[in-house]
Amino acid sequence: MPFVDDSVVYYRTLADYRKLLAGMDSKQHYAIVGGGFIGSEMAAALVGHGKTVTMIYPGDALGARVFPGQLARQLSSYYREQGITLLEGRKLTKLAAAGNGLSVHLDNGDILEADGVVAGIGIEPDTGLAEMAGLKVDNGIVVDPQLRTGDDAIYAAGDVANFYSPALNRRQRVEHEDNALTMGRTAGRNMAGAEEVYDHLPFFYSDLFDVGYEAVGDLDGSLETVGIGDGLHDPGLWACLRDGQ
Repeated sequence: MPFVDDSVVYYRTLADYRKLLAGMDSKQHYAIVGGGFIGSEMAAALVGHGKTVTMIYPGDALGARVFPGQLARQLSSYYREQGITLLEGRKLTKLAAAGNGLSVHLDNGDILEADGVVAGIGIEPDTGLAEMAGLKVDNGIVVDPQLRTGDDAIYAAGDVANFYSPALNRRQRVEHEDNALTMGRTAGRNMAGAEEVYDHLPFFYSDLFDVGYEAVGDLDGSLETVGIGDGLHDPGLWACLRDGQ
């Protein structure tokens, strides 16, 4: 990709949501590219609207990049129970028009016919204006503890801001609602002279059919994991450990 067609939605913005919604009446089978946050939420939403869904992603289970292996495998099984076809370990190589729909070509040579394609593969921060203004950019707009950029008159917040997290002892850029709302309020107060340090550790959440989760900190499926609770439907608490912490 990219592929310019009304049947393809690169899901990132409000306009993308409206485009998807406008085309749903004429489409039944959707192929979703991506098995992370956006892809899994989109699949659940489309099935809830009575659509047939096939998911395509390179991992060996849904959310394998962030969930412990046991939970990722159980989530995949749960999605299959909802009637979703999972094409794991596969990548999309080509899209082509086919009648009123699309031919979705995979890296193993298989071809899937679909009425629409939704690409839920995340975002890249648009830092062009910041770069033109001479601000420091490194995976987003770099800000100090008060959310100032390299120019004391300019602040950045939300998905685009690269900030230091005292709790995790590293810089990060977070694409979730809690971070955007909390950081935005802090930036606004600091622009009015408050001089507050942004030391909030954002949480994030998802609802997938009848199950859901809330998480905070660094979710990484490759880390050692300890927990209370045996599975997807057993409420519990799980922690990822880095260097024993």
